[in-house]
Amino acid sequence: MSFVAVVEDRVVGHVLLSATRLDAPRRIVDVLSLSPLGVVPEFQRQGIGTQLIAHALEAADSQGVPLVFLEGSPRYYGTRGFEGAGAVGFRSPSLRIPEAAFQVARLSAHEPWMTGTFVYSEAFWAFDCVGLRDAED
Repeated sequence: MSFVAVVEDRVVGHVLLSATRLDAPRRIVDVLSLSPLGVVPEFQRQGIGTQLIAHALEAADSQGVPLVFLEGSPRYYGTRGFEGAGAVGFRSPSLRIPEAAFQVARLSAHEPWMTGTFVYSEAFWAFDCVGLRDAED
């Protein structure tokens, strides 16, 4: 799912939800990953990112998606429906993801047995988009 924010016929923000999975003890669960989220610099700090996140989570919830994961700032996303994923029973798909950055939003279809390892789809791995990389010298 992809959503944009428009101001006077200009796209000023975008959020993407991608199909991913949770390797839970009972079975594989279809979940989503929120990435990327972007707002044109001159339109930042006006609530556009917050509205995009809220819209994305509402859309996911309305489709029965139980969980949305992301890698990002806990200060920013923690006030927008996300919490530390490790602290509530989820394992990161990569050691390169800082623990604080690995976050989840539990939606209405989430059930207590839905814990386990978050698994990115192949495209995230193919384009090396998982976790942080050391700076090249």
